[in-house]
Amino acid sequence: MTLNSPSYQVVNLGVDFIVGREKKSILSELNFTVGKGEFLSICGPSGTGKTTLLRALCGLVATTPGSLVRYAEDEVTSPPEGVVLVFQNYSASLLPWRSVARNVALGLEGKVPRAEMNERISRALELVGLAGSKKDYPWRLSGGMQQRVQIARALAVRPDVLLMDEPFGALDAMTKSAMQDELQRLRDATNATVVFVTHDIEEAVYLSDRVLVINGTPATITHEIGVDLPRPRDQITTKESDEYLKLRHKVHQAIHAVAP
Repeated sequence: MTLNSPSYQVVNLGVDFIVGREKKSILSELNFTVGKGEFLSICGPSGTGKTTLLRALCGLVATTPGSLVRYAEDEVTSPPEGVVLVFQNYSASLLPWRSVARNVALGLEGKVPRAEMNERISRALELVGLAGSKKDYPWRLSGGMQQRVQIARALAVRPDVLLMDEPFGALDAMTKSAMQDELQRLRDATNATVVFVTHDIEEAVYLSDRVLVINGTPATITHEIGVDLPRPRDQITTKESDEYLKLRHKVHQAIHAVAP
């Protein structure tokens, strides 16, 4: 695909952690851009630093000298305005003593007038299909509905970028498929840029415009695979198409080509 003006520019990104008395290199010399409005997936074996990469994009981890992460032309040294991180563990991300509406309000309280906050909450819950659940509490909801609440909370702040760390990994297969389609619809409705970490090769191909594969110790980008499948995509017709099957095979080979 042809990238729009970049949301992110990443140059020579490295991340080291200190484990005991030793330095452990997690990421090394990652170079890529993320186009505005693009859906980019990050894939790779477990333990290769995919979550660390998302945290670097959010300014939540220290990077090595010579690294540069730039968002909207500004260097990232702390969480950028307009960027929201959505976690896999939806149950731990919601406050059980707050209603659905008050959970969605968390990113808005004290920042916008009450009338605008209520309007944003209502709109976000409509977008994720939970308009009738404002007064419910998270513990009364299914896993898929809880994840929708977390996504609604992200949408309520009207982000330009969603960083998503395996957001559907803990869901059953049917709920995961429904949430994948919901995310497609939301991306189309908001034109948000999405950077999406997943272990699921089928999910990556189905959702993405492009897939980056990271691998090794420390991890580097080993493959960049464009996904030129027509949109909107369908769980049956898209996944039965020859091009989808070829891309799934290509990503699978890329992940396992240099697997440790």
